[in-house]
Amino acid sequence: MALPDPSTDPRPPEVRSIALTQPLRWLALGARDLARAPLPGLSHGLTLALFGALLFVLGQRHFWLLAGAFSGFLLVAPVLATGLYAVSRALERGEPATPAAMLGVAIRAWWPRGATARHLMRFGALLALAGTGWVLTSASLVTWFAPAAVNRPADFLQQVVLAETGWLFEGWVLLGGVLAAPVFASSVVAIPLLLDRPVGVLGAVLTSWRVVLANPLPMALWALLIAVLTGLGLATLLLGLVPVVPWLAHASWHAYRDCVVPET
Repeated sequence: MALPDPSTDPRPPEVRSIALTQPLRWLALGARDLARAPLPGLSHGLTLALFGALLFVLGQRHFWLLAGAFSGFLLVAPVLATGLYAVSRALERGEPATPAAMLGVAIRAWWPRGATARHLMRFGALLALAGTGWVLTSASLVTWFAPAAVNRPADFLQQVVLAETGWLFEGWVLLGGVLAAPVFASSVVAIPLLLDRPVGVLGAVLTSWRVVLANPLPMALWALLIAVLTGLGLATLLLGLVPVVPWLAHASWHAYRDCVVPET
């Protein structure tokens, strides 16, 4: 018998209103999940940190491009954490938390089958497109308006961040925020929802927006926490990304669980 296509499910998921401080609880629960199943999470974080290091080595003479690439990491991070959402779901269900079992859960989530796989790949492609758009926009802004060439991190700091005149850094941050806000609103619970429930991409995105509109202040705090912790991970020569990436991924699963009413 053929399985139903999730995109045809007529029932939109219900969303909850949450307390302002709920994101702090998500961080606590995310830290608990990481402590219970550290191997998949830390392996995931290490892989991303090594990829970032390779990107930096290859493009260290073109920091005007790297600045956008690293900040664009925030846009595509949700889809990269799919396996870790699956680990949190397995822990929630009481499945064995042995390293081998949890690693198997994460691997299976990266190669799902059927309609769920198609929806995850479509949404991932949209996030990648948004990230690429920001990288190109950031690179254009820096190369066109910086008073001198920006080829190294020191150049970016001197010519963009600490420039005595002009609006370049403020404009760069403002434009990044304007572009990131709708991506965050579209994805804050969308990937865990696609993994967990029979919904299509449009349904997941609309649910994510409804969560944000129902909880603007808690979601703003959550976005700030994600940005600050990711920034700290990047600022520590990428070493901080090893624990931060899985921590935020597990916490994001609990954000989804708190904000979206379970199926009955």
